[in-house]
Amino acid sequence: MKALLTIGLLVLSNTFMTLAWYGHLKFAEWKWFNKLGLVSIILISWGIALFEYCFQVPANKIGFSGNGGPFSLVQLKVLQEVITLIVFMIFSLIAFKTETLKLNHLIGAVFLILAVYFIFKK
Repeated sequence: MKALLTIGLLVLSNTFMTLAWYGHLKFAEWKWFNKLGLVSIILISWGIALFEYCFQVPANKIGFSGNGGPFSLVQLKVLQEVITLIVFMIFSLIAFKTETLKLNHLIGAVFLILAVYFIFKK
């Protein structure tokens, strides 16, 4: 149960992180947003990133083996990185129609899966 909760919170966290980091590139299509200055865009992104932390911190607290969770620190980090890349890939394909998956992306994804396998191998 803690493993699924941790993974769910990490997915939510990384969804907000992706919006905070890359959403402004898509939001620039909105006329009112495009008129904003860099400081305004940074503050909006920072506000979105607050929600990232609202999910990331509990995910790490619940998931960390030192707190009774199922994952070591290294496992948590690798899990977070893989989730980040999956969320980003989905975001880029949905939000930016110019992005496409290529063979090298799929090969890289296979290597990420292998990395997770070896990190979690006892």
